[in-house]
Amino acid sequence: MKSQPIVGAAVFTAVMEAAGYRCQCHGECGNPHTKGEGRCPHEHDHYTSKHGRLVRLMAAPVDPLATDVAAARLPASELRTWCPDCHTAAARLARKHLPAAATGQRGLFDL
Repeated sequence: MKSQPIVGAAVFTAVMEAAGYRCQCHGECGNPHTKGEGRCPHEHDHYTSKHGRLVRLMAAPVDPLATDVAAARLPASELRTWCPDCHTAAARLARKHLPAAATGQRGLFDL
């Protein structure tokens, strides 16, 4: 592993080793990941494709909508490895499926 964060390196390393330095998304992002046999094929410090960008995986909660404060309190056993693309897409999908009352948004005809 070439890169790791300065802060929380022990937690980051524990999560990455448990995941085999590979994104643990199994379709929560909406992508079936058919090329990775159901699991995202992105690996830490590898390129996305021949002309792609370098992938930097992150250790984040299983729930992509968890706040930063809640995530900082979790032990390594409750974190998983995410690539930025899968984490963003999973959060977007989770937000989309929340009821309007949970997001604080009102419907068009709610008075």
